[in-house]
Amino acid sequence: MSGVARTRGVVLLGVDGHVVGVEAHVSLGVTGFSVVGLADKLVGEARDRCRSAVINSGLQWPGPKNTVGLSPAELPKRGPTLDLAIAIALLAASGQVPAVPVAELVVVGELGLDGRVRPVRGALVAALAARAAGAARIVVPAANVDEASLVPGIHVTGVRTLAGLVALVRGDEVPEIELVVDDGPEPAADAGRPVPDLADVRGQHAARAALELAAAGGHHLAMTGLPGIGKTMLAERLPGLLPPLDEQAALEVTAIHSVAGRLGSGGRLITVPPFEAPHHTATHAAMVGGGSGLPRIGLVSLAHRGVLFLDEAAQRDDRREAVRPRARAARILRSRFTSIGSASSASGRSISALSSW
Repeated sequence: MSGVARTRGVVLLGVDGHVVGVEAHVSLGVTGFSVVGLADKLVGEARDRCRSAVINSGLQWPGPKNTVGLSPAELPKRGPTLDLAIAIALLAASGQVPAVPVAELVVVGELGLDGRVRPVRGALVAALAARAAGAARIVVPAANVDEASLVPGIHVTGVRTLAGLVALVRGDEVPEIELVVDDGPEPAADAGRPVPDLADVRGQHAARAALELAAAGGHHLAMTGLPGIGKTMLAERLPGLLPPLDEQAALEVTAIHSVAGRLGSGGRLITVPPFEAPHHTATHAAMVGGGSGLPRIGLVSLAHRGVLFLDEAAQRDDRREAVRPRARAARILRSRFTSIGSASSASGRSISALSSW
């Protein structure tokens, strides 16, 4: 049987999510599988993951000739988050599931060879992108439901297997494995760790007053003194003086940490201003983000709307120079996240605390 079906997925560029169209065409001809639309090697490998997942889910692998188109074609597509969208689009194109409900979904998830749906990074960002694109429903791995549900205005459905998604689209009875409660790992400490309290500090009256002034006015702060005098101890308590993040700011911070993979299963909204204290030997790429292969979120972005503490600042002039222009512009723009195009990541609106002796 030949046919064409469509659905939508989400890819990440920097800390931004982009909804992409996933079209599948099943036709007669020479056996083959091709993905078009500026897909990287991981997306191309979806052929083998999807094939094994479909067969091990008790379904028929479409074919013999399968073509998957990802649009817009000029947008780079990276990572395995499109596995589930590609698989369900192929099944719809072959007539094994109805095409109309599939076309209405935004689908995100990585497939295992046994048909299980594995969690992905950036589920919250994917939900934000889906809502911005006007989608009413997004399907994510069951382990990412709590995280994606932090976004209001969109219905979030979690699935544990490809068979569960097929049953959902068909309107059939949900497989028993979908009803099993999976506790998974504990939520990441970043989402709910206790914040050190300035009330624990005795003495240091001048330093305490400086912290309070910096927190009240959003000022940067420089601390000097001998080792062990309490500079780091005081800096760690600066987030506790800042007001809790409002809903918009909390979503921004949580989205950045979601892309960085710091939320884990059962992710919660981060309402406490983050605190980042990079080692004094941290590289320029570690500070502002980037790197070869799969780009990473920098520590400056992870400190968005919080505190960035640069200990031993006098020992690394290049690290200060990496932070200075970004703090002044309140923004980081990385133009080499991909081979073409650019991606921006939020920073700024953070308090920088420098220490040296």
